[in-house]
Amino acid sequence: MSSASIGRTLIRGGDVVTMNPQRDVLVGGSVVVEADRIIAVGSTSELEAAHADTITSTIDATGCIVTPGLVNAHHHLTGGPLVRGCIPDLLPAGASIFEWSVPLHGAHSPDDDEVSATVAAVDCVRNGITTVVEAGTIADVDRVAVGLDAVGIRATVGVWGWDIEEGPFAAPAAEVLDRQRHVVSQYPSGGLIEGWVTLVGHNLASDELLAGASDLARSVGTGMTMHMSPTSSDPEQYLARTGRRPLVHLNDLGVLGPHLLIAHGVWLDDDEIDVLLSTDTALAYCPWAYLRLGQGVCGHGRHGEIARRGGRVALGCDAANAGDSTDILRTAAVAAGIARDAQLDTMSFGAHDAFEMATIGGAKAIGMDDRIGSLEVGKQADIVVHDTSTTAWMPRRDPGLELVWGTDGRSVRDVMVDGRMVVENSRCVTVDEPALYEQAQQQHDSLLARAGITAPHRWPHHDAR
Repeated sequence: MSSASIGRTLIRGGDVVTMNPQRDVLVGGSVVVEADRIIAVGSTSELEAAHADTITSTIDATGCIVTPGLVNAHHHLTGGPLVRGCIPDLLPAGASIFEWSVPLHGAHSPDDDEVSATVAAVDCVRNGITTVVEAGTIADVDRVAVGLDAVGIRATVGVWGWDIEEGPFAAPAAEVLDRQRHVVSQYPSGGLIEGWVTLVGHNLASDELLAGASDLARSVGTGMTMHMSPTSSDPEQYLARTGRRPLVHLNDLGVLGPHLLIAHGVWLDDDEIDVLLSTDTALAYCPWAYLRLGQGVCGHGRHGEIARRGGRVALGCDAANAGDSTDILRTAAVAAGIARDAQLDTMSFGAHDAFEMATIGGAKAIGMDDRIGSLEVGKQADIVVHDTSTTAWMPRRDPGLELVWGTDGRSVRDVMVDGRMVVENSRCVTVDEPALYEQAQQQHDSLLARAGITAPHRWPHHDAR
């Protein structure tokens, strides 16, 4: 094949925030994409001259900011997206889970799974998120994959499981591990959608299940994720059952390691942070969830400290019962604010640190920094163009400060995932959005009815049509 027959896309003229090791920002720079890869990053005039014969499409990013795709390291693609805006925030501790999430998960049908995952994926890409780690709760992994594939997002999938107590997806350890084995074989690592070993975590897994899940993830070379210690409940239960705090116990079992991404990790003590760091275990930090649910992150969360000490920390958006927004830039801002305010230290953590968590740091935390997280030659073409034409961006100066403190996902104009355009002019172009929204409303009504839940209104609603 001659070079003239190779189609290439030029994203030209934007301020390119590379997130490369030097954190170079190329003012008025460009990126060249061929198929699913970035093949050049640099001066616009030089790249236009060098690739003039092969450029078949151009995205004009003049005056815009161009960044790597954002990473959402913990998001419930099913169970929550169809009931967003329904779950009250004035609930007793735990009620949002046991009175809402558990019955909703138990009532989820395969149709619900596909529509819910599609809605979540569209919401992600429209906010510049190009990679999402599923937190579990999938009843039908294949239908979820269909929804994710339709949108074109990069994602991990995994079916939930626990073997202690009752509830949706509960089963003996061997059965849970068989489910996990099926998913990781169906969706091997390295694809746009890959299978991960995915447990509920908390205190809902026996030592047999925890060790077996970790061994499985290591043996097939994939990731593993589970929930742990968003509140004081997990430490209290582990101390009562094992005499050790959760991460110390997991370390003694050989579960911790670079393959593991723990969601939350708010209530960790010094010993747990030490084993987290020494084993290179990663954290997915979802600050809006802890704030909405009142879980004590300002007094107990130490994620900024963990990141400063070299820990692998990513950001996540969690679930509808714990924060209805799917916006990593908004999440980065609150993460930076909590880190600064909790320590009364304005020098320890800032916008640039938080944006690293949203890009290259997040990619490192989920074990994909060799593929995504920065705009560098050879990496997958996951790219976001941010519109800076509004007054929120005037005057222009430091993109790190502007992206985190000054804007949110509404600035996202165009999004490319794996070399494919999925958002253009702030609309998802891979699915029929109006038709999806109508279908989601129908599934919403049906799901609530099947779960036996009546969604209340805090303020009186009157039909005024």
